[in-house]
Amino acid sequence: MAYGFVIGPESAFGIDAYRWTPLHASMDGWVESLALAAHARRWAKTVTKITGKEVESLGLGGYEPVPEVQGLTDTWWRGRDSLIAIYRGEAIGLDAPRCLEAHVYSGLDEWGLHGG
Repeated sequence: MAYGFVIGPESAFGIDAYRWTPLHASMDGWVESLALAAHARRWAKTVTKITGKEVESLGLGGYEPVPEVQGLTDTWWRGRDSLIAIYRGEAIGLDAPRCLEAHVYSGLDEWGLHGG
């Protein structure tokens, strides 16, 4: 891999690549992000991967941040029937805009959006 995962200043979880890039404010946030990705992947009717500059055109109006993931450069957003994960960490840490990525999990019901 082009980087390593590290615990950085103030217990942030991130990557050490071209430069230190915090992904989540803590290890707990990173674990929550992994759990949410597994949950969303299981319950979404469709999953769409968006890369590069197209990620910036995602409209997040009507979405709220998911605070449990403690996202810094990698963030999650919850909408009416979908979740969006935006992964900026590698793009920033490697100075590689082509690594910008988003996953849109659509067709979620209340269980899919929040779990139990």
